[in-house]
Amino acid sequence: MRKLAMTILRRVILLLAAGLVIVCFSFLQSQIHAAGALPKVELNADNVGPRAIEELTSKTITRDYANAWKTMADALDKNRPDLLDGYFTGFAKDKLTQLVAQQKQTGVRVHYDDRGHKLDALFYSPSGDAMQLRDRAQLGIEVRDGGKVIHNEQGNLQYLVLMTPGADRWLVRDLVTPEVKP
Repeated sequence: MRKLAMTILRRVILLLAAGLVIVCFSFLQSQIHAAGALPKVELNADNVGPRAIEELTSKTITRDYANAWKTMADALDKNRPDLLDGYFTGFAKDKLTQLVAQQKQTGVRVHYDDRGHKLDALFYSPSGDAMQLRDRAQLGIEVRDGGKVIHNEQGNLQYLVLMTPGADRWLVRDLVTPEVKP
C-alpha cells in the first residue's frame, strides 16, 4: 500500500513539473513574441495622387514600414548599422549609420518605444517607383548614457518619408522631421 502511494505521489509530482515547464515555456514564447512585435502601422491613401495605390502595395507598404522602424530601433539599441540594410537605403540609411557611429563614439544611445504610426500617402508616382508619406508617429524616446536615462520624451512626432521599391520590398529612402515654424 505504501509503495502504491509513493508511485502515485511521484506521478503527481512529475505531472506538476511537466505543467510548470509548459506554463514557463508559454510565458517565454509570449515574451519573445512581444519583444519581436512590429509596431502598428495604418495607411490612409484616400487623397494620394497622381496614381491610386493598389491593395497589395498598400499592405506591402505598411508591413515594410513597420519592419523598417523595428530594424531601426534594433540597430540603435545594439549599435549595429548592418541591421539597417534590409529596409533602408539612400539618405535615410546614411543618416542612421552616422547616428550609430556617433552612439559608438559617445556611449550615448537612443531607445524607441514605438506605439504606432498613422501614414498619409501624399504622392505615388505614375510609374510606381516612389511614394511620399506623412507619418504621425506615437513614440517614446529615451536617451541613455550607459544604463542611465538622461532624457525621456513621449509624444507624437511627424516625419516626411520617401519610400522606393526594392527587389522584394519597399525601402525607406529618406526620413525627415519637418521643421516647425513659429
